[in-house]
Amino acid sequence: MMGKLLTSDFLKIKRKGLWFLTALGPIGVVALQMVNYGVRKDYLLEQSEDDWGYYLLNIHSFTPLAIVLGIAILTSFMASIENETNAWKQLIALPVSKFTVYLSKFSVLAILLLLSSTLLSLLTLAYGVFLDLGDSIPYSEIMKYGFYPYFAALPILALQLWVASVFHNQGIPITIGIFGVMFTYSAYVLPDWMIWKWPSLMNEWDEPLMNVMLGIGIGVLLYIVGMLDFARRDVK
Repeated sequence: MMGKLLTSDFLKIKRKGLWFLTALGPIGVVALQMVNYGVRKDYLLEQSEDDWGYYLLNIHSFTPLAIVLGIAILTSFMASIENETNAWKQLIALPVSKFTVYLSKFSVLAILLLLSSTLLSLLTLAYGVFLDLGDSIPYSEIMKYGFYPYFAALPILALQLWVASVFHNQGIPITIGIFGVMFTYSAYVLPDWMIWKWPSLMNEWDEPLMNVMLGIGIGVLLYIVGMLDFARRDVK
């Protein structure tokens, strides 16, 4: 049944623009650096002896904002599809638990974001090679900056899906998402315990993997809380 739900959810988003938004985020992040390096490449290459490292830092400066904004939009769109067609009641009427329905929604969103992170890594590599930043390509660093923010942002995904699923008015999750983007933009002044800081990979220990582990752990916890709350509510 889980496989059928996933197939159904992917069919629902086929013509809703979610695939376009999934690709737009990483394309936009790399496109900004295309403009940046296209206008002042020589200046940027003079800023550091590690051309690849400096390039990746420039990419990463926009990645957290893109992923937090993307999560807010994708989760709201996913819930809106069900709200517009009153499909929540139809789903619950099927011989399937609310837990499975909620898991299917979360899985689809997680897959979309994972694909977005994969595309970001590939585009980052491709443009870095195009810029001829050096023969020693830091594949592990490219993967880190491509996927670490994704895992660190899982609590934000769990929270946004929870809010989007229980509130019929999608203005509420969108508002929370906007505040989340603002928090992420100011990540350098946020305390380490705030989930919107984690995609930036900054912490007092200067250990990005700490944010990843926290993201996975707290993400699972928030997912469970959201799923239990969704299951106990009456579907409207």
